[in-house]
Amino acid sequence: MSRLSKDIDSAFQGVGTKSGLEIWCVYNKQLISIPKSSFGKFHSGNAYLVLRTFLRKIESPQYDIHYWLGIDANEVDSILASDKALDLDAALGCCTVQYREVQGQETEKFLSYFKPCIIPVEGKYSPKTGIAGETYQVTLLRCKGDHVVRVKEVPFLRSSLNHDDVFILDTASKVFLFAGCNSSTQEKAKAMEVVEYIKDNKHDGRCEVATIEDGKFSGDSDAGEFWSFFGGYAPIPKLSSSTTQEQTQTPCAELFWIDTKGNLHPTGTSSLDKDMLEKNKCYMLDCHSEVFVWMGRNTSLTERKTSISSSEEFLRKEGRSTTTSLVLLTEGLENARFRSFFNKWPQTVESSLYNEGREKVAALFKQKGYDVEELPDEEDDPLYTNCRDNLKVWRVDGDDVSLLSIPDQTKLFTGDCYLVQYKYTYKERTEHLLYVWIGCESIQQDRADAITNASAIVGTTKGESVLCHIYQGNEPSRFFPMFQSLVVFKGGLSRRYKVLLAEKEKIGEEYNENKASLFRVVGTSPRNMQAIQVNLVATSLNSSYSYILQYGASAFTWIGKLSSDSDHEVLDRMLYFLDTSCQPIYIREGNETDTFWNLLGGKSEYPKEKEMRKQIEEPHLFTCSCSSGNDVLKVKEIYNFVQDDLTTEDVFLLDCQSEVYVWIGSNSNIKSKEEALTLGLKFLEMDILEEGLTMRTPVYVVTEGHEPPFFTRFFEWVPEKANMHGNSFERKLASLKGKKTSTKRSSGSQYRSQSKDNASRDLQSRSVSSNGSERGVSPCSSEKLLSLSSAEDMTNSSNSTPVVKKLFSESLLVDPNDGKVSYVNLFTERLGYMTHKYQKRVARQESSSKSDISKQKPRVGINSDLSSLESLAYSYEQLRVDSQKPVTDIDATRREAYLTEKEFEERFGMAKSEFYALPKWKQNKLKISLHLF
Repeated sequence: MSRLSKDIDSAFQGVGTKSGLEIWCVYNKQLISIPKSSFGKFHSGNAYLVLRTFLRKIESPQYDIHYWLGIDANEVDSILASDKALDLDAALGCCTVQYREVQGQETEKFLSYFKPCIIPVEGKYSPKTGIAGETYQVTLLRCKGDHVVRVKEVPFLRSSLNHDDVFILDTASKVFLFAGCNSSTQEKAKAMEVVEYIKDNKHDGRCEVATIEDGKFSGDSDAGEFWSFFGGYAPIPKLSSSTTQEQTQTPCAELFWIDTKGNLHPTGTSSLDKDMLEKNKCYMLDCHSEVFVWMGRNTSLTERKTSISSSEEFLRKEGRSTTTSLVLLTEGLENARFRSFFNKWPQTVESSLYNEGREKVAALFKQKGYDVEELPDEEDDPLYTNCRDNLKVWRVDGDDVSLLSIPDQTKLFTGDCYLVQYKYTYKERTEHLLYVWIGCESIQQDRADAITNASAIVGTTKGESVLCHIYQGNEPSRFFPMFQSLVVFKGGLSRRYKVLLAEKEKIGEEYNENKASLFRVVGTSPRNMQAIQVNLVATSLNSSYSYILQYGASAFTWIGKLSSDSDHEVLDRMLYFLDTSCQPIYIREGNETDTFWNLLGGKSEYPKEKEMRKQIEEPHLFTCSCSSGNDVLKVKEIYNFVQDDLTTEDVFLLDCQSEVYVWIGSNSNIKSKEEALTLGLKFLEMDILEEGLTMRTPVYVVTEGHEPPFFTRFFEWVPEKANMHGNSFERKLASLKGKKTSTKRSSGSQYRSQSKDNASRDLQSRSVSSNGSERGVSPCSSEKLLSLSSAEDMTNSSNSTPVVKKLFSESLLVDPNDGKVSYVNLFTERLGYMTHKYQKRVARQESSSKSDISKQKPRVGINSDLSSLESLAYSYEQLRVDSQKPVTDIDATRREAYLTEKEFEERFGMAKSEFYALPKWKQNKLKISLHLF
């Protein structure tokens, strides 16, 4: 929200309240607002002010102010633009980053706001006519840049051409693109975007486009027409006089402090520390190619204006007034580039008010006696999977890679490394995910072997697999639903791990079913739950979680005060999954027995806050390269990125804070995913943005044309673009000329025809993803939960109710081995979804009146009136999930409702009204014990 005072320009009323751009032009010594229709049109005789607002979900808004100075702008307008930038900063609460932009030397961040380019217009801006005396004329433009194109009008002469750049000749009826023989494919592709922009905006899309290759003349009518504008063909210079050497060494930065009169005082040291910056002073950091002005929080507006004027005067005296970037920073808003020049800049850990508020509100309601449902993440990671998926897990033991049996797939050990392959269907395409799971106690040699063996498995899928490198404890949310139920034990089975344990005499730390073991239980639903073995000490407890403490033939379940009902339900199901035959002793936090504490080695303090996942606020895209024989990774950020920025000749890194993606273009020089993974790990080590990346951050490797949906969600994705043939320039040219582009997939057209329906289904999957209702099912877990030996008979029954018909409304699976139709996974998927819907209904009833569920108003579908179900009565033996003669015309999620009142009381020991008044996790526990769930 803007903060205005009497000294702030009225043009800034209401600024910064919406994401996007706001632009003003200095006209007659005052600011006038520029309409959106004129965004991107900058006149060389004026100075402009540009505000970019980004409203983040959790943290405070992010503001960037740019003041743009045309090469013909007078000094008065330039100074006024600089002063107004500071006024705008004050209006927004002094929380902006400011940039000086000089025509022709704009920062890439500024240029990214106006894709594909900025073409400065000669003359001065006029609010009535736009440009004084504007007339259309033939122009010659030079384009530079592989990823951000800089466009400059050059004299309309043959001598302006060279072999190193790309040029655009804009005539009344045709636009020519001339590509120098030394220009890169990416440069030509970016220049083609400029051609398209000119065609659409200056010619209303009604002009021809021609491409001219440097050195090829004979037999080309377009080339003859092009050279005729220059008086005929003649040789052009071999080398451009403007070619510059890229600076390879980082210059030494020099720090000055600025007094109130604008005098610069060198600090006299090249070793910089954050403590040198005082709150009541302004400083200038001279890094030669860029200069930063740092303004302390306690400095006045006058002091800040003086320091900026002094810095600009310094650049003029040094002859760097137009070639050096000037960035203005307020204390507390230092960017990563500025911080990189200081030794050990302290990492600021900002606790999110949003996350703190969630914890406090939940705790407050629980103290008042209310049953608070767990607050889901604001935007849960969508999982585009279904139960018709295949899961394979290999354990790595040196050179040996063992494929685990289905029961063993859900049991991992902290001392081992595993390869987890997941095959699923998304939008009629078969996709593969291959995870390299690194146990937190695994041996380094086993970790290296796991990566090598993963590359071999990727080869079996012709490189289509998405490779992901993850560490135990840092798994992405989409990893766990593949298993449905997962247990992680301490210890390991690899030979190297056992040798290490023997050397360190730590054999006793391994999991032993005859000794006490403590498991933290986490998950979102019975279809997405994990039990992680932790150290057998009280400090492993946390008030926001539930735990299972096994000791011999007995077990405790410990329920934290801040845990939710869904946590309790997962706890009960995990007990069942662990095959705990004993009757567990339920303990709520604060009611522990001496035996419980003795097993943990005594009572001690433990944390209460839930471990929150890092939120993705604004992903950052980088182009990267690593020269052969040089281990130094070079990266360059692409601001305000779009899908078109992913050029097929390059490799990109998408930094999402909680995970990193390495995208490999089809025509890049990276040929193996193992090599690409190495780039990703180097990027983690560098931590370019100084955002706390660690080597344990998940790294995905994605190849062009096989991007998973959890990658494409960061773009406005058009699948056809990723599936085109040719280099980036050929693709742009084909698109501009309206040619039908071929794709790499034969099923591409069918896939595209379903895009709208799939988009709708994706939206629905997002709405239920936090409950796991649309997620994959492990065959092992399906067998433990349900026995559906007569599922085929159920579906073939002509008297099936609408509920049962809905269960089997989708296409059925055919086992390739015997040709038989398989219904188990499909039934389980639908059953899980209906269970979730039913549990939500019970929760609403409990919070309103605790009345009998049979008295609720009629509902449609799976939530139909329970009393209608009671009108049909079946015996307990018919209703059991493992019945030899199952009933076919029932709602399988509420089997108990079909029992008579008498038999219900005999089996459950209570009336139906009492049963439905119980918490849903207790209902499920009772139904499981009676084989009705």
